[in-house]
Amino acid sequence: MPATSPQKNSGDGRTEEQRKIDEWLPITSSRNAKWWYSAFHNVTAMVGAGVLGLPYAMAELGWGPGVAVMFISWVITLYTLWQMVEMHEMVPGKRFDRYHELGQHVFGKKLGLYIVVPQQLVVEVGLDIVYMVTGGKSFQKIHDLVCTPGNCVEIKLTYYIMIFASVHFVLSHLPNFNAISGVSLIAAIMSLSYCTIAWVASLEKGVQPDVDYGYKAKNTGEAIFNFFGGLGEVAFAYAGHNVVLEIQATIPSTPEKPSKGPMWKGVVVAYTVVALCYFPVALIGYYTFGNSVSDNILISLNKPTWLIVLANAFVVIHIIGSYQLYAIPVFDMVETYLVKKRRFKPTWYLRFVTRNLYVAFTMIVGIIFPFFGGLLGFFGGFAFAPTTYFLPCIMWLSIYKPKKWGLSWTTNWICIILGVLLTVLAPIGGLRTIIIQAKDYEFFS
Repeated sequence: MPATSPQKNSGDGRTEEQRKIDEWLPITSSRNAKWWYSAFHNVTAMVGAGVLGLPYAMAELGWGPGVAVMFISWVITLYTLWQMVEMHEMVPGKRFDRYHELGQHVFGKKLGLYIVVPQQLVVEVGLDIVYMVTGGKSFQKIHDLVCTPGNCVEIKLTYYIMIFASVHFVLSHLPNFNAISGVSLIAAIMSLSYCTIAWVASLEKGVQPDVDYGYKAKNTGEAIFNFFGGLGEVAFAYAGHNVVLEIQATIPSTPEKPSKGPMWKGVVVAYTVVALCYFPVALIGYYTFGNSVSDNILISLNKPTWLIVLANAFVVIHIIGSYQLYAIPVFDMVETYLVKKRRFKPTWYLRFVTRNLYVAFTMIVGIIFPFFGGLLGFFGGFAFAPTTYFLPCIMWLSIYKPKKWGLSWTTNWICIILGVLLTVLAPIGGLRTIIIQAKDYEFFS
């Protein structure tokens, strides 16, 4: 039944009904977060499944290019994240609480939606699909490590993914970012914990006797495709930009104390943690295993058993939080459309149906395509690179119009060129990996 539209004004240009809807929607319902919320939300958003694939990315890129790509990506994405934080309140008296709202301001109401929303949805839904696969594989790894040899019952990956999904059929009904703050904080702690375990266990294991740091490709063509896939896997690791405006929307703001101050403070802390997670895992993991490393570093590690079991358990806990962090903006888009455009009433059962359908969708796609490495490379280049590496730069140039050939203008154009190259090349490698892995794969096996 369509909602009615009372004309009573709430004092800020909105009707009473519009105000109530905004208070119900996930992004705009709460604005009392502190700067440290920004820190752990950003850690949870950034450090996820991608970090476990960084040693594999190093194997595809090689020592020199791998280190360069890792460092340049960290610098560029920190710069573009700063731009996003600054642009959140670039118009006095207005806040761009969602990525697509900023896009609409820059590119126009319709074009902004067409440019930003599809890419952001691919990132957020793609991440949640990968988290389904990662959660399932981590559960499977725990089972394989703890069961007694000879008495193990082989369980299909499908069922492990379903177990992981069952948690989200419950947690997805938490209404907004602040409601998942406890989950996100625990997830951030878990990310630092399992990353530390991964590189310490690799260091303890020591360099393998047959380690090979050369490209494992059989020919030049294969090496090039692998290199492209490695670029996408690194890009995948830097996806926090897709929820940064939504996170900043939860922080209170006044003309005297804009939200960008505490938000940036949290981002700096988060990016420090990101560096402490990414670089040791990537470099030590690759140093230990060379090009024989698995596309998930924890899969390559088996001893000490109790520690690797603990690390995989930490991974599961962390990506539970990460899944929710990327699901909430999707819920916000869907619920905004249904309530504001289709005139549905903002009720609990509307939320119950839409959110359960979303979890079921990501679960089913994860079951059908459980190709961790290929998914990282494909999604990393196809959607993560635009929204993270160069779309903020295009917006910055459009809004602030820095002096041509000046430092800001030049820096942004370098980021745009590198980001476009990444967008074009990385999906090629990722898609090829998926095709190769799919040759021997049976659906629901």
